[in-house]
Amino acid sequence: MRPILLAGHERALTQIKYSPDGDLIFSVSKDQIICVWFSHNGERLGTYRGHQGAIWTIDVDPTSTILASGSADNTIKLWDIKTGKCLQTWDFPTAVKRVEFSDDGTKLLGVTEKRMGHLGTIVVLDIKLDVEAEQSDEKAMTIVCEESKATVAGWSYLSKYIIAGHEDGSVSQYDAKTGDLIYNIPIHELNQSITDLQWSQDRSYFITASKDKTAKLISSRDLEVLKTYPADTPLNSATITRNKDFVILGGGQAAMDVTTTAARQGKFEARFYHKIFEDEIGRVRGHFGPLNTVAADPTGKGYASGGEDGYVRVHHFDRGYFDFMYEVERERQNRLAAVVSA
Repeated sequence: MRPILLAGHERALTQIKYSPDGDLIFSVSKDQIICVWFSHNGERLGTYRGHQGAIWTIDVDPTSTILASGSADNTIKLWDIKTGKCLQTWDFPTAVKRVEFSDDGTKLLGVTEKRMGHLGTIVVLDIKLDVEAEQSDEKAMTIVCEESKATVAGWSYLSKYIIAGHEDGSVSQYDAKTGDLIYNIPIHELNQSITDLQWSQDRSYFITASKDKTAKLISSRDLEVLKTYPADTPLNSATITRNKDFVILGGGQAAMDVTTTAARQGKFEARFYHKIFEDEIGRVRGHFGPLNTVAADPTGKGYASGGEDGYVRVHHFDRGYFDFMYEVERERQNRLAAVVSA
């Protein structure tokens, strides 16, 4: 499984996103540049320039027409993917740490930082999926996070709920139409920040990553913890693979704490876990620093990771990988059947 190394950024990666069809990869980093690549060969298609600060987050609408980005320059920008033209800029009092389109692309969610006397918020913007249309400057809804700031957020199935992960390790469920808080449940260890939230294909459940060295699979409907995946290092990102029952975790110590010993001990590996049985089944090395972001190919053919080292590594699963996973799954099912029959 030889990776394709994408060297288009000069600073640490912050987020990677595949297009819905899996043919493009979008990457952002602290160097203020958005890059877009062909996923099959790693060729860079182009860049989007306009932010004046580190770019923390990115998302693609369901039709691969429009791109949204959030930055430390206190803005969300909307881009025409085809031409690279900036279509709209929304200004906020603090940095934007997360953006995500609803499943129909008509709404965009943004998470703003708590800083300089401003509380952290989740904002919702109405979006027109037409590059010629004039976007509204008004915010459709604002949710103020008074107890603990939101670090990540997204839309559940049918855009029924907004789910947010918080700095104190809790997860909240909000009514997506009114913004009313329905649940706030402690999920991870107290005051261990949730660093990532990614969805299953139907958005009926999601996975969180946390500084408490665990990732958890959680139901969107009632925030029930379904599975827990323990690691031996703080986690920065977690994703759910398509077509196969696996999750991929990425993390590592903070850059200031990194030593060559940590690298030799495998702290900078992508970790594969069986989604159902919660067992770690393998690791993939390569990065020379913590993994800040991992993303699964929507087609199920591979995954990409972005690290503190400034590189994106794109992996395409080979035939042997799929065959091996099949054998592991079959063995698991046989053992489970034996337990049930006993």
